[in-house]
Amino acid sequence: MSETPDPAGTAVADRGRAAVEAVLQGRSRSAAAISLLREAALLPVLAVLIVVGTFVNSAFLTVSNISGIGQQISALGVVVVGESLILLIGGMDLSLEGTFGLAPMVGAWLIVPVAAFGAGTVLNPYLGILIVLAVGAAVGLVNGVLIVKGRLNGFIVTLGMTIVLAGLQNGIVKGNTLFNLPAAFSYLGSAYLGKVPVSLVVTVIIFAGTGLFLRYHRIGRAIYAVGGNRDAARAAGIKVDRIRLGVYVAGSILAAIGGLMEAGRVSAVTGQQGYQEGIIFAVFAAAVIGGVSLQGGRGNMVGAASGVILLGLVQNILDLANAPNYWIEAIDGTVILFALVMARVIGGEATAE
Repeated sequence: MSETPDPAGTAVADRGRAAVEAVLQGRSRSAAAISLLREAALLPVLAVLIVVGTFVNSAFLTVSNISGIGQQISALGVVVVGESLILLIGGMDLSLEGTFGLAPMVGAWLIVPVAAFGAGTVLNPYLGILIVLAVGAAVGLVNGVLIVKGRLNGFIVTLGMTIVLAGLQNGIVKGNTLFNLPAAFSYLGSAYLGKVPVSLVVTVIIFAGTGLFLRYHRIGRAIYAVGGNRDAARAAGIKVDRIRLGVYVAGSILAAIGGLMEAGRVSAVTGQQGYQEGIIFAVFAAAVIGGVSLQGGRGNMVGAASGVILLGLVQNILDLANAPNYWIEAIDGTVILFALVMARVIGGEATAE
């Protein structure tokens, strides 16, 4: 004998499902609003800096100055994208600053003549660029294997790798500076499209492409999952080790591209580029004040880009104000702390974590 459906019970169940869906939709809208708020957390700080800059020097808002800021922050921005990806999986890579210096050093060393302290092989500049990328990939692969497969501490591994890369960078050229770089090798960091630096255009494309990849591609979403809860991601069928290894390689390649940009901007590769300049501090500062969590699984490219722009504006304002060199680091640190506090107030606790 078949059972007769209970209309009252069916109606109650339908109302229950509708209530659950309403709650989930409300949570989704709330999460979207919070995400948007976090992405915009630094905008008030940037607005204040722009106003300050206009009062400090009338040249601040000129096209040439804005273009100069864009060129100066491009190399840093590309490295920030690489570090942000690694932070998103719950990792950390201090050696990006070493790759930033060594990768273009090796490429340039194989390209320029002996008179410019090169190896004398005088390779084709385009082949040299491929070598730059290959060095970046190799460093990232070694880091990834040691950390992911060898289960070694990421902080210690990349700290040791940083020192190794810095030693190689100075050792292969005996502390000399490589100059007379070919136009093709310098193009990325020195060329302009009208009044817009090519390096800035490339950096914007990298930020936008990475942001879209993280948001819409399954691997991008998997990166967030791995950083949020590695065990849960593995249980969901995500190839966690492969994702982590790939991210370390990608981050290191981006650091190599940033180093190539910097070499082109200054038309030379010095032994100080990267490690001796301590760029990793600026990289972490830009990422963290932009809302990328050090605990992994949270952050976006809009916030990271905002952090890069903030540091660039601060540096430019200090230059235009002719601030004494011995005060610049103190002012930089103060602004970073202020930005963190503002991000915490505007975007919530997770933003400035």
